[in-house]
Amino acid sequence: MPRSQRNDNFIDKTFTIVADILLQIIPMASGEKRAFTYYRDGMSAQSEGEYAEALQNYYEAMRPEIDPYDRSYILYNIGLIHTSNGEHTKALEYYFQALERNPSLPQALNNTALICHYRGEQAIQQGDPEIAEAWFDQAAEYWKQAIALAPSNYIEAQNRLKITGRFGE
Repeated sequence: MPRSQRNDNFIDKTFTIVADILLQIIPMASGEKRAFTYYRDGMSAQSEGEYAEALQNYYEAMRPEIDPYDRSYILYNIGLIHTSNGEHTKALEYYFQALERNPSLPQALNNTALICHYRGEQAIQQGDPEIAEAWFDQAAEYWKQAIALAPSNYIEAQNRLKITGRFGE
């Protein structure tokens, strides 16, 4: 049974009903409808921490989905799962793919910056301040791009950049 038919709470059930109605009345190709159904099921599984199931649904959603904008969100969500699993290299690959299709995706830029910053902190712990600075500089560049797209969303990143003197560079 598809996940969309197993929703347990009122909000999920309501969303599923509305989404199903929209799928029926909005003219879409069958591939787009199939992609949306898999994407919706992926989001539901992801929100419940069922990452393997979510990935399976996202990969299935990628098959019929041809719109680059919609593909960018699928790729972004796959990146989120890899980030949650500590697979940062894989996550970066998916964030970069998402940004290739949709350069105006500030959350992908922010998450890329967070991974770079994390790697900078790891380099400090390993006693390599030069490598750390390179990672922090790279993080700053991604945060600047995210902030330019969504200035009110990344206040903490703005403060971090100001404190470290990287905001005005």
